[in-house]
Amino acid sequence: MTQPRDIHAYLAEFEDIPGTRVFTATRARQGYHLNQFAMSLMQPENRAAWKADERAYLDRWPISDEQKEAILARDYNRCLDLGGNVYFLAKVFSTDGMSFAEAVSTMTDMTFPEYREMMLNGGRPPEGNRSIKANAAAASAQSPTGKN
Repeated sequence: MTQPRDIHAYLAEFEDIPGTRVFTATRARQGYHLNQFAMSLMQPENRAAWKADERAYLDRWPISDEQKEAILARDYNRCLDLGGNVYFLAKVFSTDGMSFAEAVSTMTDMTFPEYREMMLNGGRPPEGNRSIKANAAAASAQSPTGKN
């Protein structure tokens, strides 16, 4: 019989993927109200209220000040870190008049045309995008002193 896998070790592996935030149960709980806010923008009257006064509309929701600031700054990577789900946040992109691809490109270090071209050419290469720890180890090994 095999030993049961340690769920905490398993979930920790998700944090080792460069540039990726896996939407885990922990993030779902943390971002529940943030995501409910985003989903509220599906209703025309809510979009109108949001566009009229973003901060006042956010203040209707029991979300943290950090989540509010991330939304107001359109810092979508921070929103993801704080429990946001990209498919819920798409309601914010759409309300702002942005395409999904354009909005997602803001989460990279590329311009939208660069991001679009990369995706049309097959996306990110797997090399260098599999493990934060492995990338750090490789960089350290290439350093003349073995340290960065």
